[in-house]
Amino acid sequence: MIKTSITNREIWRIAYPIMLGNLAQTVITFTDTAFLGHLGTIELSASMMAGLFYYVFTTLAMGFAVGIQIFIARRYGEGNLKQIGVIFQHGALFVLLLGILLFGILIFFSDGLMRNIIDSDGIYAAAMQYLRYRQFGIIFVVFNFLFRSFYVGISNTKVITYSTLLMAVVNIFFDWCLIFGHCGLPAMCVGGAALASLLAEIAAFTFFWIYTFVTIPHEEYGLFRWHKLQPKLMGDILKVASPCMIQRLFSFGAWFAFFILIEKMGEAAIGISSVVRSTYMILIIPGFAFAATANTLTSRIIGEGKSDEVMAMLWKVVKNGLLCSAVLVVVTGIIPELILRIYTDDLNLAAAAVPSVYVVGVATLLGAIGMVYFEAVSGTGNTAAAMALEFGVLIAYIFYVFLMSKHSTIASVWTAEWFYNIVMGFIAFMYIWKADWRKKKI
Repeated sequence: MIKTSITNREIWRIAYPIMLGNLAQTVITFTDTAFLGHLGTIELSASMMAGLFYYVFTTLAMGFAVGIQIFIARRYGEGNLKQIGVIFQHGALFVLLLGILLFGILIFFSDGLMRNIIDSDGIYAAAMQYLRYRQFGIIFVVFNFLFRSFYVGISNTKVITYSTLLMAVVNIFFDWCLIFGHCGLPAMCVGGAALASLLAEIAAFTFFWIYTFVTIPHEEYGLFRWHKLQPKLMGDILKVASPCMIQRLFSFGAWFAFFILIEKMGEAAIGISSVVRSTYMILIIPGFAFAATANTLTSRIIGEGKSDEVMAMLWKVVKNGLLCSAVLVVVTGIIPELILRIYTDDLNLAAAAVPSVYVVGVATLLGAIGMVYFEAVSGTGNTAAAMALEFGVLIAYIFYVFLMSKHSTIASVWTAEWFYNIVMGFIAFMYIWKADWRKKKI
């Protein structure tokens, strides 16, 4: 295998801040679950279902941001910095229009959609209380994704650390105040968690704009100036980004469908899966971070004319990601009930969730491999291939979940994550190894 000029230090320099950046949404999920879990299973389940419903909509912006990131990383690798500002402006215009569209859908259609999805009247009522506030954050979230893609694309990811810490502090403080009624604020229960999340998203949005204006050289990158709209450029961006958007929508839509099927198994089942999901979302943070690193490094070294180094670079990323993920998995495997007690006072619920935690621990290690190769497919610029790959795997994934939810335990249903990561990782690896992607131009 050809060696790569990318060092372990450089991989960690990109991945470490992304790990903290991935905490942005995870921190919100974690703190909401940790606080609401002490109120009851209904509140816990409602925040999870409503949060996932909201997150499905944000995936369109996430997918578009991946496309922007690929373009920015490619131009950065080519040394064409001024074009980055042009790309960013076109991205900002698109996410603004997208955010307005998604906000309208959430406002007018959430009630009817959630009523048809959720069987439990208690969970439905609490979920709608959560969405009543959280839906206003969609405009801020789409821009936050855009800024993260900009900083990952130029390999300057420390700002993501700062924004995440800010989000964490704001969310935790207002969760404590608004859920339980501290500091003279009203006790809003589930609605308080949603309002705290909204305030955290606004804080990150404000920080990104100020930080970018103050620290990024305007002339060098062509930022904060009006560029003539270029229909061809927008078309090229959408050609790369659209499959990413559809793929992310499929992916998180399937994740949402996973929990819909579990909710049909009863309130106890969805309660168990709520705490398992929160644990899993912490465990897979390194996997997502190293996958994003693989994406941006793949695009960058192709832009530098070093396509032959891609396989060696990816293997190095996999080894680092596995090492980091294994530490979290081992610690969780040793003290699972202690970790689950963060989310709930119900000892029976915590004990019932332990087998599923072991299952997602294995899934975490499989994902640390599979996600790297999958994101590398997008990094080559062939996002249509990535979309087709994910679509096929997700159809099989949902069928697997459906069968297991009818005839098996909660832990067995969670083995669907094993199936997904193994199949997706294998196919993506074969694509990077065998397919003709080196001449792909974007």
